[in-house]
Amino acid sequence: MYPSKAAVEVIQLGRISYGRALQVQQLYVRRHLDSKDKLHNALLLCEHPPVYTIGIRQALYPFEEEQRLKLLGAEFFRSNRGGLITFHGPGQLVCYPILNLGCFKKSVRWYVCELERTVIDLCRKYGIKASTSPNTGVWVGDNKICAIGKGVTSLSQELGRDVSIEESIPRLLETFSDQFDCTLHHGEYSNNESTLLESMDQSSDRGPIAG
Repeated sequence: MYPSKAAVEVIQLGRISYGRALQVQQLYVRRHLDSKDKLHNALLLCEHPPVYTIGIRQALYPFEEEQRLKLLGAEFFRSNRGGLITFHGPGQLVCYPILNLGCFKKSVRWYVCELERTVIDLCRKYGIKASTSPNTGVWVGDNKICAIGKGVTSLSQELGRDVSIEESIPRLLETFSDQFDCTLHHGEYSNNESTLLESMDQSSDRGPIAG
């Protein structure tokens, strides 16, 4: 029996490479799987150096185009997520929820809708009218400000002023807490977790292990 109000740990990772952030996500997922008695819901917040990622829906990306993007100073990462090519860069707040939906509702559609409503409410706090569409994501007019993937506009662009990550995080956490009806507490990315990531790096260097 889960508590009536789920607890979510907020972890601010700062600027971190996409590959390292993916490892951190895997680490927090492992915490869920390894612990049957204690819940480890987490909301990871970060920004990435310039990086392009492609998902499993993307056809084989031309090598020449991949090299062109790298020459612009961006990383290029092939991931196992859904969706098409996505750009992340400095100044863009990236959120990775690691949640046990059993604490909320066991419905992926509900989860995606709640994420969209969280962003819509965040935009409302800035005086921006946002909405959903038949496709996944949040839109301001014809411009996508947020997707479970990427966006083509931003709070800064819509407001005509710089909106820093530091300014937007408190409002995001407030809307997330309200929308998901959960309590938030701030945690830290510990040295022990860094050590676990280093061991994961060493394991990956040895190549896949066949069972």
